[in-house]
This record gives sequence, structure tokens and C-alpha cells, in this order.
Amino acid sequence: MTASIPSRNDKQDSKEERLTPMPEPTSRDLLQNAEEEDEKLGFAHENLEGWIPALASEGEIREALEKAFDYRGDLTVTLKNGEKVEGYLFDRRNDGATLAECYARMIPKGRQEKVRIAYSDVAALAFTGKDTAAGKSFAAWVKKYNEKKAAGEKNIGIASESLDEE
Repeated sequence: MTASIPSRNDKQDSKEERLTPMPEPTSRDLLQNAEEEDEKLGFAHENLEGWIPALASEGEIREALEKAFDYRGDLTVTLKNGEKVEGYLFDRRNDGATLAECYARMIPKGRQEKVRIAYSDVAALAFTGKDTAAGKSFAAWVKKYNEKKAAGEKNIGIASESLDEE
């Protein structure tokens, strides 16, 4: 005697009957979810623009250069020989046992080449450029969208700001 095996369609049909459609998320839900995700992921939204960190210890140098790597603006690095390098820090190696084994890579402002700077050569650091990522989170975008929608605008689009300095 053979047992009857339910067809795949029978299972799908019974599942479909039990499913209820989920309501569309509102922009308020999206904003709250974005903020909660940032908190879960450990984002620290610091305003570093204009900050000049103290670089008295090895730990302070490492911490300041790690923040500089996450910063989306230009930095001014003063080297121990007195030279100043202003530009964008795009890469770093921070796992060396000593500061001499760690380095940051920058693109100096107005130049094409990339320079490599040993952490041990850094005398001072300043966050001098505009932080191009400040206020650019998804939560900020949703807030701007809602403001425009509340004002009655149609075909809403959020255009990016110019990166050129004023």
C-alpha cells in the first residue's frame, strides 16, 4: 500500500493562506530603524571638524590617527621635521608593534601623488577640512525628505552638496 504524498503545491497553498501582508514601513519607522542600526553597529557620530587632538602618548597617536582614517575631510599633519601635509587620509596600517611600523597614506591637497607617513613622524594633527559626511546619514536624509513632503513638495529628491570649498 502506498501512502499519498502531498504535492508541493498543497504545502504552498496552505502556507499562503496563513500569511498576512505586512504593512508598508513609514518614513518614521525607517528613521527609527536607521538610528537603532547605527547604535547596534557601534557608530560614534563625533563632530571632529576643527579638532586638534593631544598626541602626548603612543595610545593618543594611534587613537587620533584611527579617527582621522574615519574622517571624511582633509587633515593637516605636522611632521617632526616641521613639514606640514594637508590632504585626505585614505589608508593606514595600524597593527605594528611600534609607531615606526605603523603608517598613514594621504593624498596631499592639490597634488596627484600619494604620500606615506610613519606614525612615529607625526608631531601634530588637525582636522582642518569640512567633514563631508557630517549629517549625511540615512536618518538625516529621511528627516529632509519628511520636511519637504510636509511642505507639500512633489517629486522630492535630495541632491548632494558640492564638495568644493567656499
